[in-house]
Amino acid sequence: MANINTAAIITAGGLGKRFDGTGDTLPKQFIPLSGKPVIAYSILSFESSKLINEIAIVVPENWVEYTKTEIVDKFDIKKVSKVISGGDERQDSVKIGLRSLSKIPSIVVVHDGVRPLVTIQTIDEVITQAEKTGGAIAAIPATDTIKKSAPEHTIKNTLRRENIWFAQTPQAFRYEILKEAFEKASEDGYLGTDEAELVERLGKEVKLVKSSKYNIKITTPEDLELGEIFLASSLHRNKGN
Repeated sequence: MANINTAAIITAGGLGKRFDGTGDTLPKQFIPLSGKPVIAYSILSFESSKLINEIAIVVPENWVEYTKTEIVDKFDIKKVSKVISGGDERQDSVKIGLRSLSKIPSIVVVHDGVRPLVTIQTIDEVITQAEKTGGAIAAIPATDTIKKSAPEHTIKNTLRRENIWFAQTPQAFRYEILKEAFEKASEDGYLGTDEAELVERLGKEVKLVKSSKYNIKITTPEDLELGEIFLASSLHRNKGN
């Protein structure tokens, strides 16, 4: 893997609408978490991975300069090649990130900037698996019983949880596969929920790499509180960061 050119796209183009009504005026990716902006943790983890050669960060237009000065420069992050404004949808932002890379990589890994507790171990395992198979994502197997709902919010049926995984990021793919997936989605006018879904539409195999419940996505104030608890936990510190 030492000679594999790997580029990371960290997406944080949203304005955090689910934080509305809390009094916060910052987008959720820039809210302080134990003294640092949420997004800073993800960037620093990718910076520390020996498998990452380049990082492109996609943020809201009004936050580009802040990200450059208050995160990239302040924390002396060397691998960031571009900080650019995103599109209306996550899919648009990733596409913009792909186009911004300084050179065509072998592997592209995409990560949500609001998943601050991703470990270097998870990043490296997803990249390594993607290099072998073409595509891989971080995910955790379901431990609760999963119910499928009817429209009236009554139970339609019970799903076998042995086959259910909760998708996370990072998600990594060979560059040519991800590029084809985005081109196909654009041709079809298809909007997916993540990169893996777009690659699945090509009939390509995507491997599941077991991640951790610590790899939470900050979408609500409660998630922020949980993040503070996890950061203080010795269990998280022993997970690879």
